[in-house]
Amino acid sequence: MAKFIISASDAESMAKSKGLTVPQLLPSLVKSAQSLARPPISNFHVGAVGLSSDGRIFSGANVEFPGLPLHHSIHAEQFLITNLAAHGGGPRLVYMAVSAAPCGHCRQFLQELRRVCDTQIVITDRFQENPDYKPISSILPDPFGPFDLLDQETPLILEKHDNQLSFKDHNKDHNKDDKDRTFLAQNGNLSNGYSGSVVKNDGELKKKGLEAARESHAPYSGCPCGVALMDCEGKVYKGSYMESAAYNPSMMPVQAALVAYMVAGGGGFDRIVAAVLVEKEGVSVRQEDTARLMLNRISPKCELRVVHCV
Repeated sequence: MAKFIISASDAESMAKSKGLTVPQLLPSLVKSAQSLARPPISNFHVGAVGLSSDGRIFSGANVEFPGLPLHHSIHAEQFLITNLAAHGGGPRLVYMAVSAAPCGHCRQFLQELRRVCDTQIVITDRFQENPDYKPISSILPDPFGPFDLLDQETPLILEKHDNQLSFKDHNKDHNKDDKDRTFLAQNGNLSNGYSGSVVKNDGELKKKGLEAARESHAPYSGCPCGVALMDCEGKVYKGSYMESAAYNPSMMPVQAALVAYMVAGGGGFDRIVAAVLVEKEGVSVRQEDTARLMLNRISPKCELRVVHCV
């Protein structure tokens, strides 16, 4: 069965059993990554596999959402980076293998990694017996990236972020939460019929949403945010917003949380029954409307609440 994360020891064992180094192993794993894709619109399966600086192998696959604008799609390379960032794979992506040449969107998003110009990439639809790695800088010359806008000390994706956020007006939010829990308990048709579980796990949802917002990468807008999702078993998955210097390739927090859901083995998206978005109030970049649009489409009875932070 294909996995989204392979431990360093398993990666070494797999490579050794085939008489390969771990970088040489990566191209053989791309088809498995492609099998994890969910592309109901294009039916074009994309897979990306990366070796992190801590020795683990991370996978990513493209995900599409019928009924939504195409820009809500998750690209395989973005999935890979989100997966790596969420699971503390270390500060660098050292090697990566992809099933097809990365689009401009993904080449731009990769610029948010420090020293990405040294990351080695192989494109497997041009597969050779000996993987022909080349630096990512060779496929994106003269890049525009973080250091055109930021100083060298600002943390980038894969590096530790702590946005020092807390909930706004805790007492007021607490009173509102009491009303929300009462409403949910009296309306079992919401949250796919799992209102009791939502009430029980309400505190964990908020906690994980705030953690995700604290860990988000938003140096260009100054609008950090995060999303926590809960499935029908009461399991919670969090996702952090990650911005690009070019803005449009940014990874929205709902998509990032869906990556966490898929990596953990989540099934259909209709199993998601509740969500919390934590973001600042009245800022220039807000996620609430797009989060509602997306969740309403993929799990119509999912209950989304917005909790503001400062």
